[in-house]
Amino acid sequence: MNPLSLGGIAVALAIVLANFKPWWKGGRDPKALVPFGTGAALGALATICAGGALGWGASGVASLISGAGDKAVTSVTGTGSAPVATASLGALTPPGGVVVFLLTIGVVLMWKSAGKDDKRRTAGGLITGATLGILPGVAAGLAVLPDAVNWIGAQGYGLLGGAA
Repeated sequence: MNPLSLGGIAVALAIVLANFKPWWKGGRDPKALVPFGTGAALGALATICAGGALGWGASGVASLISGAGDKAVTSVTGTGSAPVATASLGALTPPGGVVVFLLTIGVVLMWKSAGKDDKRRTAGGLITGATLGILPGVAAGLAVLPDAVNWIGAQGYGLLGGAA
């Protein structure tokens, strides 16, 4: 089953727009993008966590967003939506999985200490990362993410005495 449709992409892009518009009209401080960017990176990485809770959640988010988008597009325009091809960011190694786990803990801790607006931005980033991260072009552009977490994990594993 393909979890992504044009309607889902439309909703994800609307979330991106809702997050970037205040930043663009405001002071354009790069630090203001950290909550959204962190959520988007974790959402994209979640798409390669096959068999885990993050992967299950990313797939569910993409399906829910697509269902909502299909309904919205049909309600607003009277036309249906179409399925979209998907791709994978790559593969996650066991040491890379540890890095993603630690990133998840970091995002959860950041979430707990964040204000209402930053929590919303982080959630929006997670949704868009999990949804747009499986588009072939976006996955190709973000291919550095799994490579980076796998490399960081391998370096850490090597430092701990493992055979990296």
